[in-house]
Amino acid sequence: MELFTNLALGFDVAFSPFTLGLAVIGCILGTMIGSLPGLGPSNGVAILIPLTFSLGLDATQALVLMTSVYYGAMYGGRISSILLNIPGDEPAMMTCLDGYPMARKGRAGDALVLSGVASFVGALLATIGLMLLAPLLARVAYQFGPAEYFALYMLAFTTLGGIGSNNQAKAALAVCLGLGIATIGVDSSTGMTRFTGGNMHLFDGIDFLVAIVGLFAVSEVLVFIESHGKNSAIGVKLEKVTIPWADIARTKYTMLRATGIGFVAGLLPGAGASLGSFLAYMGEKSFARDKSQFGKGDPRGIAAPEAGNNAAAGGALVPMLTLGVPGSGTTAVLLALLMTLNITPGPTLFTERPEVVWGLIASLLIANVVLLILNVPMVRFFSRVLQVPPWILLPGVTLVSFVGIYSLTGSYFDLLLMVAFGVLGWFLRKMDIPSVPVILGILLGGHMEVNLRRAMVLSDGDWTYLVSSGISISLWILAILGFLAPFFFRDKLKIPSQNS
Repeated sequence: MELFTNLALGFDVAFSPFTLGLAVIGCILGTMIGSLPGLGPSNGVAILIPLTFSLGLDATQALVLMTSVYYGAMYGGRISSILLNIPGDEPAMMTCLDGYPMARKGRAGDALVLSGVASFVGALLATIGLMLLAPLLARVAYQFGPAEYFALYMLAFTTLGGIGSNNQAKAALAVCLGLGIATIGVDSSTGMTRFTGGNMHLFDGIDFLVAIVGLFAVSEVLVFIESHGKNSAIGVKLEKVTIPWADIARTKYTMLRATGIGFVAGLLPGAGASLGSFLAYMGEKSFARDKSQFGKGDPRGIAAPEAGNNAAAGGALVPMLTLGVPGSGTTAVLLALLMTLNITPGPTLFTERPEVVWGLIASLLIANVVLLILNVPMVRFFSRVLQVPPWILLPGVTLVSFVGIYSLTGSYFDLLLMVAFGVLGWFLRKMDIPSVPVILGILLGGHMEVNLRRAMVLSDGDWTYLVSSGISISLWILAILGFLAPFFFRDKLKIPSQNS
């Protein structure tokens, strides 16, 4: 009964005309952003976050808008993968393997519709999983003390480095960089300034959103400028769009299996949709008796990764809402949004702000239906987004970033800082160092330090307190395994090239 009561509260929030309109707008914007090669959900959400403050949205409305953009971008990433053989984002990489060959056979419309249906199945079932699992995990989270939270943060950092990067050393360097940036400002315990250089603008530390928009949005502009005219692709012309009922019926169990795999992958802190997409594709290929058509336009090779990555997107929201630990790069950006709005994700969120949680869940259920409606009959319209010239796209991205951040902080210094983070993000990309661990370090560094200090105060400086409970020991073991596992399974976990 409690579940239905909470859902009723959620739908009461979601069905307000303004909130419903935000969900629809978020779905449209997200699909358009996701269809553009290279942007993806992380960049899309980061670019549009300042817009939520410019519009004066409350916490529930802002979260509904941004998660709708998140889900929409996950849907849209398949469009350029199928038509151009260029993934709209990293999770859509596996869709290239069979999506583009299927399009080359003259079935581009069928591939797009099938991938849209698979995305709907994965996202809808994952949202239901979020609805059922998140309250249970929130109750378990009440058992967490400072030692357990410190171990949980370590798990997030190590799995992000072990799974989310091709090089553990570079991922560890990025985490350390983020943790170092998190220490800038006035120490809350001693009142001493740290690494400010005497600049009063830095006394309050680095604003999450300034760093995120700089590392994602501004660096994306710099990368676009640098690569302009270098990365061309021969696209496939989209002809007639029909619903491939036979392919949908053939892949219905593929979608269900991939959804389960993707949702579990999304629950892992730092793993995210990329791992969900890869595991779903490889799992389906291993399960299939006839593997000869994989990589040649097999519908199962489209349905599996699309259901998997969208299910992982929903699964990643579970640890973010219940534990305050992002399950992916995009949920790290959403976590920053909540913290900026003075909302602390965690087990108390479900009791103190139920309208936020259940309004979000209800809005996601609605958004999935909206996205299915948009991505089947309107897929031809969204495919035209790929024709937007860079000389229109780049100024638009830059304008939204600068105006949004200035409207939020009102500080010219933050604009300069945002540009500096953009240059840093561009440099990190040149060095093949992931940006997401930097963001995670900035977001969680302060909380990690606070919990470590609390643990040391409670134990009178005894370091063994950090491994004094069954939960903390389990988390430390998982953290070590998550960091070391790729050293032994790197070849098996290597994602095939989308250009193959």
